[in-house]
Amino acid sequence: MALKCGIVGLPNVGKSSLFNCLSKAKAQSANYPFCTIEPNVGVITVPDDRLSRLAQLVNPEKVHPATVEIVDIAGLVKGASKGEGLGNKFLSNIRETNAIIHVLRCFEDDNIVHVDGSVDPVRDKETIDFELQLKDLETIEKKREKHIKIAKSGNKNSQKIVSSLEKYIAHLETGNSSRSLDANESDLEAVEDLHLLTSKPVLYVCNVDENAMKSGNKYVDAVKAAVKMEDAEILLIATAIESEIAELEDLEEQQMFLEEMGLEKPGVHNLIKATYSLLNLQTYFTAGKKEVRAWTIKKGMKAPQAAGVIHTDFEKGFIRAEVISYSDFDSLESELACRESGKIKVQGKDYVVEDGDVMHFLFNV
Repeated sequence: MALKCGIVGLPNVGKSSLFNCLSKAKAQSANYPFCTIEPNVGVITVPDDRLSRLAQLVNPEKVHPATVEIVDIAGLVKGASKGEGLGNKFLSNIRETNAIIHVLRCFEDDNIVHVDGSVDPVRDKETIDFELQLKDLETIEKKREKHIKIAKSGNKNSQKIVSSLEKYIAHLETGNSSRSLDANESDLEAVEDLHLLTSKPVLYVCNVDENAMKSGNKYVDAVKAAVKMEDAEILLIATAIESEIAELEDLEEQQMFLEEMGLEKPGVHNLIKATYSLLNLQTYFTAGKKEVRAWTIKKGMKAPQAAGVIHTDFEKGFIRAEVISYSDFDSLESELACRESGKIKVQGKDYVVEDGDVMHFLFNV
């Protein structure tokens, strides 16, 4: 699934540091604005204990995890919607992503300058929201002008489109993002081709210091209060600590470090999983002696479309799918045991794949 999640935020809030932790790519990270000029792209492995368990049971030659694509986008400043700073580039980079990880600085450090002179994550959030909303207004108004002319001639479809666009304009003008509009199907169709920046699902990452990793701080509390009406998740990440973890190549050393910090797993593991979910993705598995593999599909996909992720011929010639739930495979410990216990279900073209299904497809080319 070629879906991307973009990391956004003001300059110097920790975007590139977070990207480095996620991908272990060495994106330039420096104490000045715009250190990320071109968007860095990383293909991130999705941690999944189920894949490890299946590999342990099947003992395959190869193991292939699911992945998600992360884009580190240059920092935005006030006036970006009008082309200030790297505004136009920033906004076009966001438009190409499917979801947003919004990094907010929630720590104090006199050695790291803030572009606005003080730490205030709610103000920072509002700065970016405002610029994205302005750009969306500009985009919507262009389309509205075009359809007003057609609507005046009596065209019913254009009249309906103008009505929907005006709903979005009124919503954005009151300082709200388009994702929070109570839109009906007709409204959504009216803006489908516009790829609105503020319609993308968002995950807020509060970049905190070591002391606030577990319980947060006053800045995190302020962010929670500011986004309580949004359908958005908030995660706490200490990028300084995550950077130290990422630099440890030895897994035992990593585990010792985590134990010292009172953590079970690196915070970026939770972030990667949350990103996967934000993109509306889920996983099914294939398990055989040659390989155990996690396949990425969109939630709600039916069996033929899921098979098509492996190869288009699988979808074209789909006959049926043999499905074992992960919990059954885990408890019975082999495909044979599942078969003998009647736990393999034969599913047809209308079967909606569930997260964690272990599948085998039958097809005819």
